[in-house]
Amino acid sequence: MKKILKKLYNKTSVGRILIQKVIDLNVFYWTRIAADQRVIKRVYKESFGRPIDLEHPKTLNEKINWLKLNDRTSLHTMCADKYAVRAYIEKNIGSEYLVPLLIHTQDPTKITKKNLPDSPCIIKTNHDSGGGYFVINKEEIDIFKIQSDLKIRLEKNYAHNITREWQYKNIPPLIIVESLLQTREGDIPMDYKLHCFNGKVRMIQVDIGRGTKDHYRNWYSIDWKREPYKWSSKKENGKYTDPANFEVPAPKTLTKMIELSKVLAKPFCYVRVDWYDVDGKLYFGELTFHHDSGFAPILPSEWDLALGSELLLAKTQSQ
Repeated sequence: MKKILKKLYNKTSVGRILIQKVIDLNVFYWTRIAADQRVIKRVYKESFGRPIDLEHPKTLNEKINWLKLNDRTSLHTMCADKYAVRAYIEKNIGSEYLVPLLIHTQDPTKITKKNLPDSPCIIKTNHDSGGGYFVINKEEIDIFKIQSDLKIRLEKNYAHNITREWQYKNIPPLIIVESLLQTREGDIPMDYKLHCFNGKVRMIQVDIGRGTKDHYRNWYSIDWKREPYKWSSKKENGKYTDPANFEVPAPKTLTKMIELSKVLAKPFCYVRVDWYDVDGKLYFGELTFHHDSGFAPILPSEWDLALGSELLLAKTQSQ
């Protein structure tokens, strides 16, 4: 049947139009109409090859998906907002850890070469997931393409997809421009992602070579010993962010990162706190509540269960 449909799609314009409409309707159903729990069950089974147990979740990925459905507060929405979270950071650990904010606006036409700083910066939106536009030299960018892309991004609601990360649903879309963090050598600093269980740092994710074909992801304990598992993301080129066969030295700010992450993680059952170390100066990155949406296998699989046993779901609430 698939071969027949593929032939109709590729060989006839009428077939292509009809099949595309069916595809669009199917996408619309699963992203806009289907209940969160049904979508999560479907995607989890596609990712893991087995049903998810939402009644008695045991693995870490099962519990992350359980939290999507059962742990919903206005604080989650505030902290998922890349602009609003700045107030949370300032209140709890201080503004000195914030990346300098240069522009915030709802209007893409306000992002012009005249308004952008002469120094390197990053342009992004506050209500979705993913990177932004790195601007090293503003005279070399296609500002009209960036404005067009920003307009499209502002109109999208990141909650309307198969990940069902509800906390993005009620974030007022905004464009923000921040200083681009760079080391003395002009490199983008390494980012450190501290996964916190019940207010305590459990493990640290280090992404190496992001945005390149050699993107690795190492996992360390809080005393900087390599963890015996991998929790990799699939990239656009089909490769995975598996651990590197070399070590990364512990950052000089590690103790401070852990201390501050505990403060920021205190209200949450599970949260990932991201940091940048720029030549010994610590900057906050973002808060993430559902790492890889709970759909990325942890291997060996017994570690998904072992880590899940450490995360307690008692401290949850919805409103």
